[in-house]
Amino acid sequence: MRKIDELFDEYGQSHQNMTNKLIHWVCVPAIFFSIVGLIFSIPTEPLPDLLPFLGNFANWATVVLVLVLIYYLMLSMPLTLGMFLFSALCLALANFIDLNLPGKLWMVSLGLFLLAWILQFYGHKIEGKKPTFLKDLQFLLIGPAWLMHFIYKKWGIAY
Repeated sequence: MRKIDELFDEYGQSHQNMTNKLIHWVCVPAIFFSIVGLIFSIPTEPLPDLLPFLGNFANWATVVLVLVLIYYLMLSMPLTLGMFLFSALCLALANFIDLNLPGKLWMVSLGLFLLAWILQFYGHKIEGKKPTFLKDLQFLLIGPAWLMHFIYKKWGIAY
């Protein structure tokens, strides 16, 4: 069995309840975005000079997402592509909020982060099982890929 399948199986064991799954379909992407938004909000003084071709995307969120995508690449090339597209969408949304609500991206992201985590823990209370990331932090990155793999299955794309 491939490592990615083993990780999905382990993650899925604490995500059997339909209400918990539904909460995860909303909150996992929200948490992913909110983290991107929080990191996007960190001042980037040296990056625009080092990476001028990235424009507004010369920020710490882009750097962190490259590292996250390298992790996904070690697990599955097709899932990496899906996560790349979702990451790009998150960066674009963070940039949009930052441009239209200057200085407020971190507040929007923090509020979303807190609300989504409260709902996630409520979902796990319903499930009756602890979140897998409490056992192994890599499951914080597996959650978004786990959802992506269901999209791939529905569309008949091998992951």
